[in-house]
Amino acid sequence: MDANNTFRHGDYELQCTAQADDRGLFVPNVVVCKHHWPRRPRIIAVPRGDHLSEATAIDAARATGIEWVVNYG
Repeated sequence: MDANNTFRHGDYELQCTAQADDRGLFVPNVVVCKHHWPRRPRIIAVPRGDHLSEATAIDAARATGIEWVVNYG
């Protein structure tokens, strides 16, 4: 089962998800897009890690998304 949360950071929306893998651990994913034009969604690479819960995977995705916004947004 996949879990997802959407967060707002400044002018950006962070769509964070956690997907279960075959080992029973969770893989984080994050998509970042602006709230105004040009609204190009960007899939940001998140380190896999060994996330035992959906919440920790989503936290890792959110932290990576915020880091991307601060450095490149």
